[in-house]
Amino acid sequence: RRMEIAPDTLLLVEHPPVFTLGRVQASHTNLKVSKEDIAAAGASIVQSDRGGNVTFHGPGQLVAYPILDLGGYKRDLRWYVSALERALIATASSFGLQARAGGDGETGVWVQDAKIAALGISVQRWVTSHGLALNADVDLRFFELIVPCGLHERPRVTSLSKELSRRVGTAEAAPYLLTALADTLAADILPVVSVEVEELEAELDVQSS
Repeated sequence: RRMEIAPDTLLLVEHPPVFTLGRVQASHTNLKVSKEDIAAAGASIVQSDRGGNVTFHGPGQLVAYPILDLGGYKRDLRWYVSALERALIATASSFGLQARAGGDGETGVWVQDAKIAALGISVQRWVTSHGLALNADVDLRFFELIVPCGLHERPRVTSLSKELSRRVGTAEAAPYLLTALADTLAADILPVVSVEVEELEAELDVQSS
């Protein structure tokens, strides 16, 4: 995007089980178990260049990566973070849940005293990367292996499924999140293509060979 080859892009993905460490130096200390225990649980650990602390991504969690040139919106990081928070709050509201942005000592978006969505962004030359993760129907037991986002005093994590006492998959949540992001960013979001990771990796291998 910084080379102005591609337009603004929004990626919606589900990751295999993975714990990502943010740029905060103490991220690794918020792993409550050993790397071997994490591997035994079927997850991996990845160092990320996003802001924030340690978090978990996995199936049943809707992850959105906006790759935007903020020069076309507002060159204001607080505005951008607020736009993502408001989109998540609106998404929760679409399911009848009252959510809020994190207060003092909190990050992400919360339903009462439990965190339902995480934020972690990186901005270079006003082009954004990384983004947000909304817990739709993710296995919350993975969060027991870490101190989520380093929040020792507020470790509770929840999901749409847990709050609503029914399964809410990412496919059900995605249209609401897309509508909310289009509203808070004042942008038109047009679908392009949905691909499996294996197909994308194969295409990239062909292009690089």
